[in-house]
Amino acid sequence: MEGVDERAVEDRARGGERVCLVPWAEADLWLLRRTNSPEMTAHLGGPETEEQLAARHRRYAEPGPGRMYRVALADGGETVGSIGYWQRTWQGAEVWETGWAVLPEFQGKGLAVRAARAVREAARAEGTHRYLHAFPSVDHAASNAVCRGAGFALLGQADFEYPKGHWIRSNDWRVDLEKGD
Repeated sequence: MEGVDERAVEDRARGGERVCLVPWAEADLWLLRRTNSPEMTAHLGGPETEEQLAARHRRYAEPGPGRMYRVALADGGETVGSIGYWQRTWQGAEVWETGWAVLPEFQGKGLAVRAARAVREAARAEGTHRYLHAFPSVDHAASNAVCRGAGFALLGQADFEYPKGHWIRSNDWRVDLEKGD
């Protein structure tokens, strides 16, 4: 697939279409715009302004702790969404956090689960932190199902601020990167 980093991570799970993680690039701003609809951001405080999207895009493209990816089908390269992992302080410890967005026309096909498994392996390979967390809203059934399907353990609920000034009740899902699961 043209433009794929040699280190692209593929989830080789049985059944369904395989996905690959393509490191975020300057040309990927369109994907942030596509996922910025009221439907796609209902559990995240709503759509962002163009300025907020531009700032997010710059953060995604710049080197730093963690990495953002465009999720593509391994066969054919069609973009289906985004995923990544980034550093955060959680309960007094440095951990990785992950989050994803799958375009509406690709939802319900298991692609987010496969992408979450692949990003788990990318975070594991980086070796910086022991744990990878996801914090979907307790009301977001699909994202909670992704966590379950990708092998995360549910630790409980927590109040979570995202975006700044907007509090949501989230589930705290975690995977131990030191285990070979």
